[in-house]
Amino acid sequence: MKRFAALALLAILSLGSFAAADKSPRMTPEQNAKQSRKDIKKQQKMLKKANKKQAKASKKFAKSERKANKKANQNLRKHRNS
Repeated sequence: MKRFAALALLAILSLGSFAAADKSPRMTPEQNAKQSRKDIKKQQKMLKKANKKQAKASKKFAKSERKANKKANQNLRKHRNS
């Protein structure tokens, strides 16, 4: 009896979800194109931001490398002169 009640409840819930899915409005081609353009613009913005962040990190790394080389060269000169 419990199995039948669980099965009946499951069937009712699944039918309810199908009915809710059918009520969703269909997208017109114009709406689809607009959404597509919006998504493309969002993707481009995200890529631009990521590229900017990567360029900044690259510059920071190069700067730290130059600084480290400068310090190493100074230490080398000190040791040679001593």
